[in-house]
Amino acid sequence: MTGQPNGIDATIAELTASLQPVRKLAPPWIGVALWLAAVIVLAAVLYAILGGELDGLVERPWVLPSLIGSAAAAALAAVSAFLLSRPDRADAWMLLPLPAVLLWVVSLVAGCIAGAGDPETWGTTGAEVRACLTIIIGASVPLSALAIVMIRRARPERFARVALLAGLASAAAASTVLILVNPHNSTVLDVAVHTACVAAVVTASALVGGRFLRSA
Repeated sequence: MTGQPNGIDATIAELTASLQPVRKLAPPWIGVALWLAAVIVLAAVLYAILGGELDGLVERPWVLPSLIGSAAAAALAAVSAFLLSRPDRADAWMLLPLPAVLLWVVSLVAGCIAGAGDPETWGTTGAEVRACLTIIIGASVPLSALAIVMIRRARPERFARVALLAGLASAAAASTVLILVNPHNSTVLDVAVHTACVAAVVTASALVGGRFLRSA
């Protein structure tokens, strides 16, 4: 009969009656910019609370490259994480932070070697090593959680890799804050603790954050 819906039309109308419009995802660069803004705010707050000696960035030749490397690693790992949260981006984006990570690591080790015997070397006492651990863990955990929450809405298929990159970005950002607060060459012990903290943050982010992203 004319004007009366058939069975298929009625079924379609019933299924679509409760549908809500889907909000379009913002471009990845907006997420990166917002996350980096949070990093800058956190760094400014911690620097204001803990203070720092910016002269050390110039007086000790390997400190500034370490700062540049860790800051670049944080930014580039964040870019990789937000890009790989989208299914149309190539896996090769995961390699984007690698050069910055190499600069960060090499500068830390070179500074450790160059500072051997220097009374201004950082990490000679248990209190200084604990301060290193506290800053890296304390800053990287909320930053990693923030990145994971921001990325989750994209429902990434490569959840483990995305979560790992988010952890790397957060650990590198925390290391940048540490260098700003304590711009000194490090001892072998401090570099070892630094490395262990970063590895722990990245691993925890990959495991815990990856599970959180998988459940999205």
